[in-house]
Amino acid sequence: MLSRRLSSLLSSSSSSSSSLRSILTSSSNRFPIRPTALISANPTSTSPHFSNLWKPHLEAPVWFSHGIRAYSLLSLNDLRDSKGRKHKRKRKGRGIGSGLGKTAGRGHKGQKARGGSKLGFEGGQTPLRRRLPKRGFNNPFSLTFQPVGLGKIAKLINAGKIDSSELITMKTLKDTGAIGKQIEDGVRLMGRGAEEIKWPIHLEVSRVTVRAKEAVEAAGGSVRRVYYNKLGFRALLKPEWFEKKGRLLPKPARPPPKQRDKVDSIGRLPAPTKPIPFTSEENATAVAA
Repeated sequence: MLSRRLSSLLSSSSSSSSSLRSILTSSSNRFPIRPTALISANPTSTSPHFSNLWKPHLEAPVWFSHGIRAYSLLSLNDLRDSKGRKHKRKRKGRGIGSGLGKTAGRGHKGQKARGGSKLGFEGGQTPLRRRLPKRGFNNPFSLTFQPVGLGKIAKLINAGKIDSSELITMKTLKDTGAIGKQIEDGVRLMGRGAEEIKWPIHLEVSRVTVRAKEAVEAAGGSVRRVYYNKLGFRALLKPEWFEKKGRLLPKPARPPPKQRDKVDSIGRLPAPTKPIPFTSEENATAVAA
């Protein structure tokens, strides 16, 4: 409809607007032209109809016979948030006119008008955390050892990952994957797969079961129970951490009185590679254990 109106207006205009009529009827025009473009093409036109052509209510696109897209009625400057999308922040204590001035909504005096109370406070009565009975017990001195069986060590020796001629320490077990990386207090040697040990091996672990110790000694090997404190155990497993921090390896610590009868000797740092023979005192302690 608008295209026909433009054609009729252009037919009544001066001869200089004949070029615009050719634009309207041209088959090669494939893009929409807004009325502003038509006005700028003939700025000298004084026709009253043509001067009133561009008005705010004519925002709709002008389509010709071969137009491929239309101009959108929505502009970026028209974008708005939905109603109720944003709320102003509540500002307390900013004068009477704000509605939350003076006492800022806390009222007059009383416990709730002041700084507050301790978490769990119930007005003076016995709080819930004291009314409920205690259950269970957590021993702060308990130790957690990661178990490893002789059968697993035998498989690693057969696979060539562990050298049976050298001393097998807890670092060796960790590096070869015999135990996990999250070791807490040490390693306990178990007797699972003890029948697979048929050659002498020498081990240093935190604890050892009777069956595992008998199997290793029957094959001509030895098992030494060594003590490491938290820092020393870390230095045994990750000595590179101390080197990275520029710190020296700590000295081996002596076991506390409650653990002296459960170990054979103090663990050496850094990780040893050769076994050391038991002294007569250690042999007597090992036999008695």
